[in-house]
Amino acid sequence: MTSIKLNFRPSAVADHEGTLYYQIIHDRKMRQLISGYRIFPDEWDGKHSAIIVQDRNGRRASTLSIRNGAMHDINRLKRICLQLEAIGQPYTVDDIIVTFTRYMDEYSLFSFMKKLIYKLRRNGRIRTSETYSATLSNFRKFLACQSSIISHNAPNDIMLDCLTSEIMEAYEAWNRRRGITSNTISFYNRIIRAVYNRAVEEGIIEDQKPFRHVYTGIDKTVKRALPLKIIRKIKMMNLSQSHGLDFARDMFMMSFYLRGMSFIDMAYLKKSNLRDGHITYRRRKTGQQLTIKWTEEMQEILGKYHENQSDFLLPIIRTSDADERCTYRNMSYNINHNLNRIAMRLDIDFRLTMYVARHSWASAAKVNGIPLSVISEGMGHDSETTTRIYLASLDTSVIDKANTIILKSLE
Repeated sequence: MTSIKLNFRPSAVADHEGTLYYQIIHDRKMRQLISGYRIFPDEWDGKHSAIIVQDRNGRRASTLSIRNGAMHDINRLKRICLQLEAIGQPYTVDDIIVTFTRYMDEYSLFSFMKKLIYKLRRNGRIRTSETYSATLSNFRKFLACQSSIISHNAPNDIMLDCLTSEIMEAYEAWNRRRGITSNTISFYNRIIRAVYNRAVEEGIIEDQKPFRHVYTGIDKTVKRALPLKIIRKIKMMNLSQSHGLDFARDMFMMSFYLRGMSFIDMAYLKKSNLRDGHITYRRRKTGQQLTIKWTEEMQEILGKYHENQSDFLLPIIRTSDADERCTYRNMSYNINHNLNRIAMRLDIDFRLTMYVARHSWASAAKVNGIPLSVISEGMGHDSETTTRIYLASLDTSVIDKANTIILKSLE
């Protein structure tokens, strides 16, 4: 039988905060485990071994947080005892403390999340690891603003088993107040849910359903597309006085020419992908292989720039010894920044980015009466699975014919 009790040790200095600790007795041996929580003497009820929550100098939120944290610690200690007993082997009071300490070190949300990020990077899933890192950073900022939630043992962190529906609802509300869109909020919530579910699968915590009242869906967003007359204006702009604007325009038009190819796929195109008058590549997002006819318009843009010294085709990642991922991100930022400057010159009333080229190609295809099956709704389907089905069944020459019709519309 194991006894676990919360106790208070006053400070040697009068009216100073004392220390809360857990008294653990097992097999008639007693140990003390310092909690990391500190309270004032008048915040301790010695008769009932309980923390008094009172509004003393604005400490109500703090003492409430401490009481909740201590309660969670005691519950963890009790669960550890049950787990050790379930093994069927003798254990000591020191085993309880060692297991508890390891749990606190390894199973906070951020500690567990950082291990997953490391595994993702090690397995080459760099983009996914970056989205996890962005979510971790966002949630850490949220906790920094929530004095009643953060752990006193780990500032700006939270234990996995403390992640409740109330906290997730507060997190969602915090993001909404900051003007974050519903899809981005859902993105953050789904990543935290994936981390939480991983911990549940590994038997680290029990599922308390903390995501049942927060948004984890995907809103149908307004697709930004430019009409062909604006695309034509962008193509015809004289930007020779600004290399940055000229380059941004060229990459935007190259994406449009390449049937709305995403910028990351453009950046990672290799010279070896261009063969026999066709670009053949695999989408980094889906792994799907696509083939696109190389046209005069594409060659004209490529011919404006010195041949890439690296193995890459386009002048985006230019040197072999560069940090490819970092270079891609920096170029993406610079190009989108300059595209927005172009948009201002043309009085385009929304933010112009490389992604607009993708949707503009789709819009142009529809305007020109090209069947949705030909453009494959990869530019407009709600389901990417449906997109893959359409593209997988199409003859490449049919799509190339569609692209030729669109490019002629710019002449």
